Amino acid sequence: MYGAKPLVLNGIVKLVKEPENRHDAESIACEMRHFGKIGYIANSSRTVIKGSMSAGRLYDKINDEYFAKIKFIKDNYAIAKVLDSDEFVAEIENPESDVHYLSDNPSQLELHEDY
Repeated sequence: MYGAKPLVLNGIVKLVKEPENRHDAESIACEMRHFGKIGYIANSSRTVIKGSMSAGRLYDKINDEYFAKIKFIKDNYAIAKVLDSDEFVAEIENPESDVHYLSDNPSQLELHEDY
């Protein structure tokens, strides 16, 4: 896709479940403002970075769409942290946040209680 070019530290990515994905029923796409879909959350033992969560483990913990913030970038990979409730509220309250450009109504999104 784009490699690491669109990735920026503390950048917001939208996580979108793709249950109809014919390659992986637990796939979660990553989207960024100005770029659209930039890739997927890793979901195989070959691609998941040690100490991070695979798409399969994250899949039932988020709604159909949610947000994460990029914390580390190396080569063509990034590690993002799923926003907790307080971080998400802070993003919604910030009129400049990318959540307002990546979702039709971000204030209606919720994080599952068990995350």
